[in-house]
Amino acid sequence: MKRDGYEICFVPGAGEDLDEVCNVDMWVTFADGNRWSGTVFTLDEVQRLMDRWKGTGECLDGSYFWCWDGLIVREAGIPAMVRVVDDLVATGDYKGALRALGPEDDRED
Repeated sequence: MKRDGYEICFVPGAGEDLDEVCNVDMWVTFADGNRWSGTVFTLDEVQRLMDRWKGTGECLDGSYFWCWDGLIVREAGIPAMVRVVDDLVATGDYKGALRALGPEDDRED
């Protein structure tokens, strides 16, 4: 999604309905080349994962959820997530909510 001064890239699964996405990796690239990444989850997806972990033993039997660059949103779907990222950029809160990746390295090895 191209915006004014930045671009948002989401990486949904192949064939995934973009209006129903509930767990997706993404990054924001600004015009100066600086990049920030995050994983966006809906509240329902976090609940589903924690419920599943009750049976698998992960995260103390589903007692907690964590993700270093995790961003939890209320609504599923890429359009709803774009609105959230736009707000994070507008307020500057992306600096706390997302993980700084630094500028893209264009050097060839």
